[in-house]
Amino acid sequence: MSFVCIVDDDASIRNSVGSLLKAVGYATVTFPSGEEFLASPMVDDALCVLLDLSMQGMQGLEVQRQLNAEQRRIPVVFMSAHGDDEVVREALQHGAVSFLHKPFVEEVLLDSIELAVGRKS
Repeated sequence: MSFVCIVDDDASIRNSVGSLLKAVGYATVTFPSGEEFLASPMVDDALCVLLDLSMQGMQGLEVQRQLNAEQRRIPVVFMSAHGDDEVVREALQHGAVSFLHKPFVEEVLLDSIELAVGRKS
């Protein structure tokens, strides 16, 4: 089974996004940090990852770099309340499917996940 992984240090984001995705039929698993996501066996079953940019410990761009270094082809959708143009550009240049600015509209999130799922190799 494949999962949409939600990596965010804000429990309310993990819970609300997880509930939304479950309501539309996605299996989800949540992680409070990039380190926990990368150490989890779920990383091998990730359909895509919703990744917060700014977290305690490992930052979202660092998680993306680690996934790329390990040649894990997991589509990444970034979420952040703090993304400036340079950070957004870097995330997209390194393969992110999209970059959502918090707060985002549910339809935009769902469209980004559909786009990401289409990129799953």
